[in-house]
Amino acid sequence: MNEVLKVDGLRKEFGDLVAVDDVSFAVPEAGSLAIVGESGSGKTTVAKMIVGLERPTGGSIAACGRDRSHPAKSTDERRRRGREVQIVFQDPYTSLDPRQTVERTLDEVLRLHHGWDAERRRGRVTELCELVGLDARQARALPRSLSGGQRQRVAIARALAAEPRVLILDESVAALDVSIQAQVLNLLADIRDEARITYVLISHDLAVVRQLAHETVVMWKGRVVERGATGQVLDDPRDEYTRRLRASVPRPGWKPVRGAMTR
Repeated sequence: MNEVLKVDGLRKEFGDLVAVDDVSFAVPEAGSLAIVGESGSGKTTVAKMIVGLERPTGGSIAACGRDRSHPAKSTDERRRRGREVQIVFQDPYTSLDPRQTVERTLDEVLRLHHGWDAERRRGRVTELCELVGLDARQARALPRSLSGGQRQRVAIARALAAEPRVLILDESVAALDVSIQAQVLNLLADIRDEARITYVLISHDLAVVRQLAHETVVMWKGRVVERGATGQVLDDPRDEYTRRLRASVPRPGWKPVRGAMTR
């Protein structure tokens, strides 16, 4: 397995509180792993450590074969890490500059990470907008003029502008209504297959997990209690906590996104 992301024995302490304890997993190129659990299970803390927003107390994180368990030592290293791993948060409105149009937002990322000339950046901005389904009018708009689903598409395009190998989705569709959520999930599945991006999905929504993730890790009180192929974990859970988690959510007639359960 060509591992693009590998986490081994990850631990995070906040004073006397152990938020993450001995978490390990690996994700291959174009694979998708979901980390699920209730609030306080440690799943978002794992995501923050992978992307570099929190520093591990113990264990190791490697992306694209390079260790990222410790703070970057230079600006070049920080930029390289940003090109390797990006994150999309639940609420894109708070992470988008309200004074910048979509085009300027994407152009800024391209200039920072790639240093391309203006003409090449303009061409790539157009490609990114088309990729996530934003038209020319929306590309010239400010965030406040866009719907929630459109802003989430902007956030995805901005993350993709860095051309990452790993994209972390932290409850990234939780705030969207069901129809928009389905569109975004299909978009993400298509991008994964076309661009060979690896996903780490942080979610409490098992229906979303079923649609997008090949593998699933279940966390409870900072520890992994179950892991395996998503269909196996959700349809035949072995751990009592996973069974309770599964029983606590509605069971709509979900339809898998193209290719989600074929690995």
